[in-house]
Amino acid sequence: MSYRLYYWTGIQGRGEFVRLCVEDAGAVYTDVARVEGDDVMDAFIAGEHAGALPFAPPFLASGRLVIAQVANILHYLGPRHALVPESESARLYAHQLELTIADLVAEVHDVHHPVASGLYYEDQRNEATKRAKDFREERTPKFLGYFEKAVERGGGKHPLRAHSYVDLSLLQVMAGLHYAFPKAMAKQTLPLLRDLARRVADRPNVAAYLASERRLPFNTNGIFRHYPELDE
Repeated sequence: MSYRLYYWTGIQGRGEFVRLCVEDAGAVYTDVARVEGDDVMDAFIAGEHAGALPFAPPFLASGRLVIAQVANILHYLGPRHALVPESESARLYAHQLELTIADLVAEVHDVHHPVASGLYYEDQRNEATKRAKDFREERTPKFLGYFEKAVERGGGKHPLRAHSYVDLSLLQVMAGLHYAFPKAMAKQTLPLLRDLARRVADRPNVAAYLASERRLPFNTNGIFRHYPELDE
């Protein structure tokens, strides 16, 4: 069972949520653009390739299937690699949680690009400062408080009472927010989420991935960006 993952080179971005899943599963995959360059995605996005039409990366090719959107990709991968419980209710709940994570990731992006994605951060710095204050003081506690409660309701160890792809995504969220907003995150009281992130990072396949060259460092070209003026 092997996959071809398509995502931009040079950044973790949304592709990292998929990478963590396949790495934890020990699945065979190719990070295609890192081998062939970003242009390899053009035919898919232009509709010149067989399979469903993706709007933007990341997307995953599995046999003849082309699957786009992070939550949708993980909804597909989870059952194939025992990374989601078998019941329909649990799988729907996992998908719900992952879609909420996608909402949070979109808001993280909009902190440093509140006006337009096509403009540089430097062109919207003043607006970003205002957006960052609201994100730090209102949105971060709301989102992370929700996930903290989800872990508590799941028995204190996992939102779904067992390890799942949602745990892997929450690891990425916590790591990304600690990189982007270290001061703000230091003020958050999140014992269950912090413990979850530590345990997931210690899983053998995840730990090996995090220590490898495949795990690119966070940087100011990705979604989670550290600008000190936005963390004041």
